[in-house]
Amino acid sequence: MKILVDYRPALRERTGVGEYVHRLIQAYCAAYPGETTVFTSSWKDRPDPELAATLGARVVDRRVPVGLLNLLWHRAGWPPIEALAGEADVVHAPHPLLIPARRAAQVITIHDLFFLTHRDSTRAEIRRDYADLAVDHAKRAHAIVTSTEHGRSIIHAELSVPLDRIYLCPPGAPAWTPRSAASAAPGGYVLFVGTLEPRKNVGALLDAYELLIGRRRPVPELLLAGKATPAADPWLQRIQRSPLSGHVRHLGYVADDQRERLYAGARAVVMPSLDEGFGFPALEAMSAGVPVIAANRGSLPEVVGDAGWLVDPTDREALACAIDTVATDDAAAARAASAGLARAATFTWTRAAATLHRAYTDAIARRAAR
Repeated sequence: MKILVDYRPALRERTGVGEYVHRLIQAYCAAYPGETTVFTSSWKDRPDPELAATLGARVVDRRVPVGLLNLLWHRAGWPPIEALAGEADVVHAPHPLLIPARRAAQVITIHDLFFLTHRDSTRAEIRRDYADLAVDHAKRAHAIVTSTEHGRSIIHAELSVPLDRIYLCPPGAPAWTPRSAASAAPGGYVLFVGTLEPRKNVGALLDAYELLIGRRRPVPELLLAGKATPAADPWLQRIQRSPLSGHVRHLGYVADDQRERLYAGARAVVMPSLDEGFGFPALEAMSAGVPVIAANRGSLPEVVGDAGWLVDPTDREALACAIDTVATDDAAAARAASAGLARAATFTWTRAAATLHRAYTDAIARRAAR
């Protein structure tokens, strides 16, 4: 089987989707060596010279601007991937839109439908193309990969895709060394990890912090680790003013080789997202033995289970209470950290790779039957 995967989301700073693509390909290549080629395309960014060795895959790199290629693929259905990267049995897009192909079976990835339900809150290219095209592309795809049962259910219900064409591939937990005795870091900071964009709901987190500061009780420092989009400007301006000044810092994007140390110093990780296709920072936190406070929406309840605090992300009082509890109650924090370690151990890349192999095999059979 000859597999071609679009690696572009992982080419530069690997946020949630990029990290998922990178780790899934790496796990697949370890289990099924010699099958996979990754495709990259950018006008100025080139893949790491060690990428082929890191992944265990062949790399095809083209100097074509990402935006131009996406516009051609999404709106013109051209050029076919074979013209850019050679023949393949399967081409896998890490997003909800098909990659044009002459003969290859087409697989797409859908983690959530936020681009449909909150179109105005998405970034330019997603707003332009995804909502208009995703329903049709999902129906034409030979297989769809998703990361949670929640995602599988909404794809089936909202896009009218049969369940047997939707494959569940949850990510595996990182192989991190958990903190000693899974105890909360004394005096540690509260950590938010993710791109600063509307659906991450950082404004509600800042509201909760203002409540806590106003009660004049000791509050751990809040660190915001993630790339800021233009929509984040009001938040970044807000943390420079009283009462948040001195209590909240924006770190920017944190590279992969620095994340484990960042988590290790956290008292808790908080994810107040309005929607998440998976919520990789929650799994990372549990793997590190760090308590999690997460929204009770999207896929987060499925990921966190009973290993953390689940709160209404629009209720700043509930969010403030959860932060206060994990900051002041050492026993509760330690119980959550221990439960998180046990839960993280159930997420494995080996299982995800095996399901992905079945998705590719089935996609080829469906392509041949059409």
